[in-house]
Amino acid sequence: MLYRFREAQAAELGLGTRADRRPRMASACKSLRDCERWRGEILREISRKVSKIQDAGLTDYEVRDLNDEINKLMREKRHWENQIVALGGANYRRNVAMLDDDGKEVPGTKGYKYFGRAKDLPGVRELFQSRKNEEEEENQVLAYYKKFMNQGPSYYGDLDEIDGKLLAYEQEAEEEDWEEAYINAREALGLPSDTPIPKIPRRDATVVQPAKSDSSKPPPLSKRKALSQGEDVEMDTAGDDSKKPKTALEVTAGTAVSQPSSDADASRIHAQAAAAYIPFLDVEHLLPPKLPSHDEMEGVLLALRKKALVEEYFGDAT
Repeated sequence: MLYRFREAQAAELGLGTRADRRPRMASACKSLRDCERWRGEILREISRKVSKIQDAGLTDYEVRDLNDEINKLMREKRHWENQIVALGGANYRRNVAMLDDDGKEVPGTKGYKYFGRAKDLPGVRELFQSRKNEEEEENQVLAYYKKFMNQGPSYYGDLDEIDGKLLAYEQEAEEEDWEEAYINAREALGLPSDTPIPKIPRRDATVVQPAKSDSSKPPPLSKRKALSQGEDVEMDTAGDDSKKPKTALEVTAGTAVSQPSSDADASRIHAQAAAAYIPFLDVEHLLPPKLPSHDEMEGVLLALRKKALVEEYFGDAT
């Protein structure tokens, strides 16, 4: 009876016969059942040591030694869990962060851990306090910049031009700057002071509105007669509908053709007005530069390609 008690006590303390001792290397055990058994034994040892480290009668040296032993057992437990997964068993590895009462991650939960009275050791208390201060500073900085996050369009000034006051103020300031710049240019060029100040050249945007069918107008006389006689008038309406898109297309085409010419005329008018005040410049010098068309660019690129092919296959002719 005493032998069985000693044997159970030795098994609980992890002291058994040589054949029944836990292997040093977890990878040497090829039995899933034995791996589960050794993992359970390590868990019991960890639980016993964690309960022991809470004892207030232990010295600081004993607390440090116990904390080191618990961390060693935790590493060994992780090895056995890896071996269990390798043998096709259950996955006991849970990377769940330990949280405090405020829902924040407790420092010291990754890597080397501190248990029980080990958190109150002289060097460890300052470590936890410094980490807590760093987290509080980060929270204060985040709270300061949080008021600038998720702002609406009014914060970026996208709604400033809705009421029209800003545009009117900008237009007044633009006219004042224009008059001041004109007066400075007039004095620099020696022009008479009674010369009227020209207005700012503004380009009016031409908006092409689609042709709207006026349904409120009464039908033509022929349709009235047809309606009064009770005849079918679907042919007439189809003919009118077919005519309307043609007129709209003609109007849009006409405006599209006349647009470049109007832009060229406006630029020439501005150049002539500027050349009238600057006698040493011609109108041609003040016109915007003429850009090559798409066909001209294709012709130039094609000529360069032909020249490169001729030089590649026949050499330089010169």
